[in-house]
Amino acid sequence: MDTLSQLPLTHDSILDALKEVMDPELGCNIVDLGLVRAVELIGAQIEVSLTLTTPGCPMSVSIAEGVRNALFTFPEVEDVEIVLVWDPPWTPEQVTPAGRTALGWVS
Repeated sequence: MDTLSQLPLTHDSILDALKEVMDPELGCNIVDLGLVRAVELIGAQIEVSLTLTTPGCPMSVSIAEGVRNALFTFPEVEDVEIVLVWDPPWTPEQVTPAGRTALGWVS
């Protein structure tokens, strides 16, 4: 059994699970890339507001599938909704310090 699925379902545990979802092109997780805009837990449903690096991102289906797979590891989750948000657009400034390190952007 996945150790993340043994954690209580909280905002932090959801973000920890989403850190397991990698952008396949960049090799960095979607949280540290700044792609996760908001997470809302509503009963047994999780709503994730997510952006992508570009509107035509070729990895959008893969990332969405990764989000669903990561969140359905929690036994109490019955539904995952992904809302794509384009405003404001993603910029490299939204990458966390950990993401910058993963991307080799350390100065």
